[in-house]
Amino acid sequence: MMEGSEAKSPRPRARITGAVYLLYFVTASVSQLLVSRKLVVYGDAGNVIADAVYIVLALLLYFLFRPVSRNLSLVAALFSLAGCAVGILGTYHLVPRHLNPLLFFGPYCILIGWLIIRSTFLPRLIGWLMVLAGLGWLAFLSPPIAKHFAVPIEGIGILAEASLMLWLLVKGVNEQRWKQQAML
Repeated sequence: MMEGSEAKSPRPRARITGAVYLLYFVTASVSQLLVSRKLVVYGDAGNVIADAVYIVLALLLYFLFRPVSRNLSLVAALFSLAGCAVGILGTYHLVPRHLNPLLFFGPYCILIGWLIIRSTFLPRLIGWLMVLAGLGWLAFLSPPIAKHFAVPIEGIGILAEASLMLWLLVKGVNEQRWKQQAML
């Protein structure tokens, strides 16, 4: 049986999730631009804001994918929250250098991809792209791989997350299929 919040239309919530995703992309991109222009303090502040936006995004995605698998969606959200925490603390040099946020964002992308694949309300292709992106982020942790394959790995990651963001923003979710999955 659907709970009160799940009985509501998921399409506006999916579009809000897409808008928050877009806000993250803009904030993270501007932050990277600031850092590359030697405006590190502003870039670091922007990265903290981007991580805060990503925390909101992780929570929104948890609720969006909860009908697919409550437990798997929760685990994915926890990986994302841990990655954001490491990112924020890393900005202030409060975590060991070897603890990279990608250690958490790789599994997060894999789990979100798997949830999309198992869902009936989003295109499976986006799910496979997210799984591939997550595997790429984990491979990126190896210096030799990062050195030789940085551009393709980053490209796949951006393509996967941008595809999900744009789909949510423009199309939302298949409302009927989302509600059917929520009723199971």
